[in-house]
Amino acid sequence: MDSCVAIITETWLDNNTPNAAVELADRSLFRADRTADSGKGRGGGLALYIHNSWCAATHIIGTHCTPDLEYLAVKCRPFRTAREFCSILIIAVYIPPQANAKLALEELYCLISRQMNSNSEAVVIVAGDFNHVELKAVLPKFPKFIHFPTRDNNTLDQVYCNIPGAYKAAAAPHLGMSDHISVELTPTYRPLICRTKPTIKTVQVWTEEASSALQDCFELTDWEVFKDGSDLEAYTTSVLSYVQFCTDAVLPTKSIKVYPNQKPWFDGTVRSLLKARDAAYRSGDRLAYSRARTELRRGINQAKRRHRQRVEQHFANNNPREMWRGIRTITDHRSSMQQTTHDPTLPDTLNNFFARFETPGSSRDSGPLLQLEEQSQPLVLQLHQVSSTLRRIDTSKAAGPDKVSGRVLKLCAHQLAGVFLDIFNWSLQLTSVPVCLKSSIIVPVPKKSSASCLNDYRPVALTPVIMKCFERIILNHINDIIPATLDSHQFAYRENRSTEDAVSLALHATLSHLEHPNTYVRMLFVDFSSAFNTVIPDKLTLKLHNLGLPASLCLWIKDFLTNRPQVVRIGDSTSSTLILSTGTPQGCVLSPALFTLFTHGCSAIHSTNLVLKFADDTTVVGLISNNDETHYREEVQHLTGWCADNNLILNTSKTKEIVVDFRRTRKVAHTPLLINGEEVERVDHIKFLGIHITSDLTWSLHTSHLVKKAQQRLFFLRKLKRTGLSSQLLGNFYRATIESILCLSATVWYGSCTAQDRKDLARVVKTAQEIVRGPLPQLNSVYDSRVQRKAGRIAADPTHPGHNLFVPLPSGKRYRSIRTHTNRLRNSFFPRAVRSIHPPPHITQLGQRNRPLPPDLT
Repeated sequence: MDSCVAIITETWLDNNTPNAAVELADRSLFRADRTADSGKGRGGGLALYIHNSWCAATHIIGTHCTPDLEYLAVKCRPFRTAREFCSILIIAVYIPPQANAKLALEELYCLISRQMNSNSEAVVIVAGDFNHVELKAVLPKFPKFIHFPTRDNNTLDQVYCNIPGAYKAAAAPHLGMSDHISVELTPTYRPLICRTKPTIKTVQVWTEEASSALQDCFELTDWEVFKDGSDLEAYTTSVLSYVQFCTDAVLPTKSIKVYPNQKPWFDGTVRSLLKARDAAYRSGDRLAYSRARTELRRGINQAKRRHRQRVEQHFANNNPREMWRGIRTITDHRSSMQQTTHDPTLPDTLNNFFARFETPGSSRDSGPLLQLEEQSQPLVLQLHQVSSTLRRIDTSKAAGPDKVSGRVLKLCAHQLAGVFLDIFNWSLQLTSVPVCLKSSIIVPVPKKSSASCLNDYRPVALTPVIMKCFERIILNHINDIIPATLDSHQFAYRENRSTEDAVSLALHATLSHLEHPNTYVRMLFVDFSSAFNTVIPDKLTLKLHNLGLPASLCLWIKDFLTNRPQVVRIGDSTSSTLILSTGTPQGCVLSPALFTLFTHGCSAIHSTNLVLKFADDTTVVGLISNNDETHYREEVQHLTGWCADNNLILNTSKTKEIVVDFRRTRKVAHTPLLINGEEVERVDHIKFLGIHITSDLTWSLHTSHLVKKAQQRLFFLRKLKRTGLSSQLLGNFYRATIESILCLSATVWYGSCTAQDRKDLARVVKTAQEIVRGPLPQLNSVYDSRVQRKAGRIAADPTHPGHNLFVPLPSGKRYRSIRTHTNRLRNSFFPRAVRSIHPPPHITQLGQRNRPLPPDLT
């Protein structure tokens, strides 16, 4: 076969075999013969043949020969390669069948990590005879390409690469008398410039003169002209149209062509030097071409230096937003997933799919709604509320259907606050929301990298920015009315609550119950079908009124959720408009709070059960003793009925159950759970609020997922290092993108990790430390500080469901330790948290004697 690179393992070559005896025409030979360090006198050996027409700039960067591992690493700079790659590292590997896999992988990991630190944009190809060893154990982001047997029925040979989808493997005949087949790899990678077309963006140029002119324009506007003789809808529409008209008239625009593989430092100066070099090449003048190349190289270095200094200057000027924007541009971190489909019918199909819960003409319980028509004083907003809300607008958010950007509203907050205050108060007085303010553009966001069905898209609504400001003011008013103690087991959208609290509480209830004999726990993870999109506004307004919200505000919320125009936009294609009167649109400020208030009545009816909620993620924890599951099954039946009454659709096929049973002898098998006649699938592990929970409550599965994701982020850190940024900025990037992954909800699981789990996590930190070239905080210290910080917050928050576990001793110097019998409970969060902090000094000894012992969490 005529290949660019040929890799041969077990060459059996030694010093007695000259290169001339094994050389091939037009190919460079690189050898790594087996030495005495391997402990064997013959066999082994590696060889690489590289075609001279493909690459001439090649050199060996490392060899290794021990009883556990042999490798030969060669760095290549091909004549032609994709712009996004600087070089190609080829590592030939042979691992003997009797080798120590752990030692071999550690040595191989050190080599690859070291080379990727110095060549962050290189393609790394690891190929050879691995026998029983899997490279994915230490480098999970290196996909393998051979999925067929290479010797008898076993896949002993393998090829790994840091670029997914780089090659397609095919079986080839044996080479000579070898007992392994040959493998031919064909490149399938498409350069970025071929996969994504250049885009042309039209942007507005915000100069000081234009900004001042825009403020003067609104300052001199007589807003009463728009109101005279108009209704609320026409008044609002004309004001928004006028704001957008003035913005377009005052601000100049320019078009920018963006290439997918364009470097962030590429500017006009480099572009001019590049054109000059190309012109010199076409002229045929070798001296001029050499001079132009030198100038281009110098210009590129200067452009990189200017870009680096710009990013560092943002850090020095305390401008973290611009600093992180520059860092993300350099690393291409968190790049948005582009919609690549060309189906013109997809927007309409998705719009109908998202509106599938809409039931026009469905029964509405209008009787109780008449009670809401009682005369009540409407809410009246003040000018300072609107003005301060406009000044706090996040200008990075996209504009809604009205096309009025947040930057205009923030810049001209003083000039526009009065007219929008008038619109808001008029809307509250009429308990009506203008259609132009509640219309939305749905942007489908893929839930995964490649969406295969309609359900793989999440509907995110783009609504007018000014409406978000209106909602934020209303939300503050609702929070002032609703007591903080309402629904203590709802952990979403509340201060001092997080996914860590929900999982820690569930695990503490589980582990505490399992301390008793003849007990086990059944955990039901409920899945709803688009829960936010099934809320009935009439039912919601009745619940809000019962919670103490004024009748006029309830009717305003009802009008906000009904008769909402909606379109779906994908690229340049937009669907037809649908009118919806069901659900709370995802992307609105009020939607999360309204949903949590709508579901506050979903709670446990038995003390032996626990119902935990994080937005629409609901978990039922059944604490079962003596094989009596009556209360647990009644709880599930009650939850099913509650969902039916409130139009929430249980998705039984995605609802899972885990049984945690540590009893050595089980007298009976666990009876399957049925919901609406359909059996719930029982699994051994599940991802619960971002944490992988297993039926044996171990954390190896979870830590392996974290290591896999963190190692992927190391690529961005290496890429950032090549720009020459300071160690301080590299450390900030590590803490924000890698440490945040490794320590995600660490208070829940890190204390119960095995030594091997912690070693795998520490390996990532060590690699990052080598890249940053500076000290990084160790995970043990991060975990201890987070436990203490969270424990202090829970102990100081009487509304937290775990607050009663922090009971000071009569001396007032420490909290009463939670009694434990097993290491599982002792190493979990709450027992560690209670031991980690001291009560505040103002708690007196007399007060502690009168404080009761903590009741059962349920």
